[in-house]
Amino acid sequence: MNDQERTNRISPSMIAAVSAVLIAVSGGIAWFSSHSSNSPVPVNPSQNLQQPPKQPQTSARKINQTTQIYWLKPSGTKFELVPDTVKVNTQQPKQALEAAFQTLLAGPDKDQGSTTIPQGTKLLGLKVKGNVVHVNLSEDFTTGGGSTSMMGRLGQVVYTATALRPQSKVFIEVNGKQLDVLGGEGVELQQPLTRERFKHDYQL
Repeated sequence: MNDQERTNRISPSMIAAVSAVLIAVSGGIAWFSSHSSNSPVPVNPSQNLQQPPKQPQTSARKINQTTQIYWLKPSGTKFELVPDTVKVNTQQPKQALEAAFQTLLAGPDKDQGSTTIPQGTKLLGLKVKGNVVHVNLSEDFTTGGGSTSMMGRLGQVVYTATALRPQSKVFIEVNGKQLDVLGGEGVELQQPLTRERFKHDYQL
């Protein structure tokens, strides 16, 4: 064998070594490619975070509610309770009654009628629970006048308190205490009071 044949011939061991290197390189490239394609792409959280849609701000819609207050008008030798309509912008029965009592205690305008509720009487509190109404008045409510005056103011309070629900039961309080006797002549109150009881037990 001449020298040229020696140089042109590659030994099997060298071929195996070269093949091993090529396989290793190919495997590394394949591994890097597969891991590169599967690796997650950094995401800016602010881009994918969806803000909940803003709800439009809505205020509670008020309803024009009507209620009634009661004045006194002479009818022959007696008096009768006469209603006067009051409009209030509210959704709550309690607020409507509070507004009605504030108007009642302020006294009537000309030609509306009269009142026997003493001037200066204040509404100290009002509670409404179902068909039960508690009316808390200042001590001025008990002053001045005879039995007719006491009956008149009692009827004004009872009928005004039951204007929204005529079947309601009314408890009248003075300075937070239940009123059992009204006025110097001692008009006894059987509480709770209703319109039916007032018509039966108290004569104007």
